[in-house]
Amino acid sequence: MERLIFFSDAVFAIAVTLLALEIRLPAGQEIMDHAQLLNALLGIWQKYLAYLISFLVIGLFWISHHRKFRYIERYDHRLLVLNLWFLMIIAFVPFPTSVLSEYGDRVGTIFYALTMMFAGLALTAVWWHAARHNHLLTPHMDAGIRRRQFVGLFLTIAVFGLSIGVAFINDNLAKLCWLFLLPVSLTMSKI
Repeated sequence: MERLIFFSDAVFAIAVTLLALEIRLPAGQEIMDHAQLLNALLGIWQKYLAYLISFLVIGLFWISHHRKFRYIERYDHRLLVLNLWFLMIIAFVPFPTSVLSEYGDRVGTIFYALTMMFAGLALTAVWWHAARHNHLLTPHMDAGIRRRQFVGLFLTIAVFGLSIGVAFINDNLAKLCWLFLLPVSLTMSKI
């Protein structure tokens, strides 16, 4: 179990590090003085925003992953494969983040939200496999705790799903839907 958790933590750490590497000043732009540098730095505000959003979302997935693995005592081959599927999506997040920062329109917003929905579904599959009949969980685990671990995942998937629908009306409003993740996270932190 330690190796599985350490590997998972490493993938999360690399993913958030790669997010920062995507923040660059535009190539070929000559900067002659402090004012031009300031303008160039302010001109990439979308990159900062995309970084912040993705850092927080990856952080929420990391917390959820950590919360679930607090109850998982054993693993089997299927859990390893499902966890790898989830981590593959987390490692992919810097790409949709880059797309969102460059093309924050409807398509970019939907692409980002779909990626996050797939991450939520993958973590749901990890938890479903582990929690089914307390298959890999601590013995005699309360059914209410098992169910509540699903609730946060379903709410996260629902928030991103809602944002996809809203993106067809207004892509900026769709991004604002992601703020619903904050109360979801605060509620789930009490579990």
